[in-house]
Amino acid sequence: MTIATLLVANRGEIACRIFRTCRDLGITTVAVYSDADADALHVREADLAVRLPGSAPADTYLRGDLVVAAALAAGADAVHPGYGFLSENAAFAAAVQDAGLTWVGPPVKAIELMASKTRAKELMAGAGVPLLAPVDPATAGPDDLPLLLKAASGGGGRGMRIVRELAALPGELLAAAAEAASAFGDGEVFAEPYVERGRHIEVQVMADAYDTVWALGTRDCSLQRRHQKVIEEAPAPGLEDALRTRLHDAAVAAARAVGYRGAGTVEFLVSAEGRPYFLEMNTRLQVEHPVTEAVFGVDLVALQLRVAEGEPLPAPAPPSASGHAVEARLYAEDPARDWQPQTGALLTLEVPDGPGLRLDTGYVGGDTIGVHYDPMLAKVVAHAPTRTEAVRLLAGALERARIHGPVTNRALLVRSLRHPDFVAARLDTGFYDRHLADLTAPGAGATTPGAGATAPGAGDPATAALAAALAEAVRATTTPGPAPTPTRFGAWRNVPSQPQLKRYRSEPDGTEHEIAYRTPRTGIPEPYDAPGIRVLAATPDRVTLELDCLTRHFNLRRDRDRLYVDTAGASYTFTALPRFTDPATQTDPGSLLAPMPGTVVRLAEGLAAGVAVEAGQPLIWLEAMKMEHRILAPASGTLTALHAAPGDQVEVGALLAVVQEDLDATPVPASVPEETA
Repeated sequence: MTIATLLVANRGEIACRIFRTCRDLGITTVAVYSDADADALHVREADLAVRLPGSAPADTYLRGDLVVAAALAAGADAVHPGYGFLSENAAFAAAVQDAGLTWVGPPVKAIELMASKTRAKELMAGAGVPLLAPVDPATAGPDDLPLLLKAASGGGGRGMRIVRELAALPGELLAAAAEAASAFGDGEVFAEPYVERGRHIEVQVMADAYDTVWALGTRDCSLQRRHQKVIEEAPAPGLEDALRTRLHDAAVAAARAVGYRGAGTVEFLVSAEGRPYFLEMNTRLQVEHPVTEAVFGVDLVALQLRVAEGEPLPAPAPPSASGHAVEARLYAEDPARDWQPQTGALLTLEVPDGPGLRLDTGYVGGDTIGVHYDPMLAKVVAHAPTRTEAVRLLAGALERARIHGPVTNRALLVRSLRHPDFVAARLDTGFYDRHLADLTAPGAGATTPGAGATAPGAGDPATAALAAALAEAVRATTTPGPAPTPTRFGAWRNVPSQPQLKRYRSEPDGTEHEIAYRTPRTGIPEPYDAPGIRVLAATPDRVTLELDCLTRHFNLRRDRDRLYVDTAGASYTFTALPRFTDPATQTDPGSLLAPMPGTVVRLAEGLAAGVAVEAGQPLIWLEAMKMEHRILAPASGTLTALHAAPGDQVEVGALLAVVQEDLDATPVPASVPEETA
């Protein structure tokens, strides 16, 4: 059966990525979209599109009946699920086939067998795949600690807890079961030993209906936050040949045990001693599949389509691997603030293009990042002959990217790639637990591209703020019309005049900068009392400074009160502040503000104005972009006002409640993220 028209039951970058292969193969593409995604990139890139009324995933992308109806209405003859949403839903796969459509995925039975992690482990034990011995929570003792509690269904970190004290086990079991039931409709939770400093290693498999199963090498996905991957690479570095062979053989055995067809991934945890343990099998395409494609020179989506059409894989063995590939997931989130997701207008998204670089994205500059879906903006991939070259290429590309709008994890990615442990391939799932504070410290790791030494001015936000002030001063004196010609001049002269002041706040760390400059009769703004700095050129969009004999260019963009400054080795975001603080902008002590736009999903039982609250007590649960935040009482006291109710849509900074605190109480953070899907 030849596929002529394909509907992708997904959104964002994975839908765009599948469409790219379809265009290459001459296949007509169909998108589905929610109301929130009406103008999304995947809709604009598709040949046809079908609306799914509503915005929440439960009303749109998770409605298998609506997706099947959309495929039939568009005249599609096949459905590709992408990843996430319904991609590992056996009932959806069956419904697609029952409607007479081709399912671009594994057999329904294989999805069912791997859907429950507990049942999958039983099956893998019979196939000889190495496993961690399960632990019965009812009989767990001190020697079993630490334990990892996991939801039997689903993934993405929900329903997952690490338990290090037996006294905490009952409560964590209840919490994990509640999260699992809420996220997946299945509250089953199991326990197994938690492997300290383990590596997350996976094997890509591809199988056809003619008994051919490829093991397409290994990937290391150890750099994770909240059990979600951040940086992935292929092949996994530092594995002994015997271990690599054992992982390949185990992955093939797992695929054969369930009669697998199409693309899938078998995930393992490898202990510090080099012992592998089966984690799960993902019966779909993985987010990180591009690194495997780069190393093996294949198109996994094209192979998926080929297998779905009933064709065999092109050879009995996979092609040879070549070089090394690294992928970084670019998220709209603030790593320094508990990975808090960000929303708003994405003004600019420009990632350098060149040999060995690949960008998979569902956004372009001018798009809006909403509150309903995962905050991943793009995947940036680098492929080079060696790991050292690939890591350097990727770090440089991310560093030179221009990303304006909500806060992203771009700086964290660059610093992670250049961290000594990552460079030396000392990888494990605790990387961010150990290093996050250092990696997110203001000014940490600002370097020239590809170098290891700090560049003058690169890691200095005060210099970037100076460039912003000079550009703004030029803008203020420029009449509307064509962009002004850059004005070039020598060192500023110390002429007597009253300096002007501008105040900026660095985002997201909140550091304030006060910049003094003056504008002499020449009309060219000059920094005030800044020895060692020469202004070589200035326009509203670009300032060139000489800093202790080093010439540095600063490119600027303004959007309302935000200024974005890009220079070699660093990028900055500033908010222009009034010279004097407006008292009307202040909030009362004890005010609990929404940390992001989102939906109020529930309140603490009995919560009402006048009730007593304890420090750290969860009061309000806010959900946005698949992350749930608990709004905590900052200290013990009395709730004097409550402005939130379940179902309310709130904007960032909205006043949710006010706690009049006991002055003797110890304050606590007001917002704590629960989990990310």
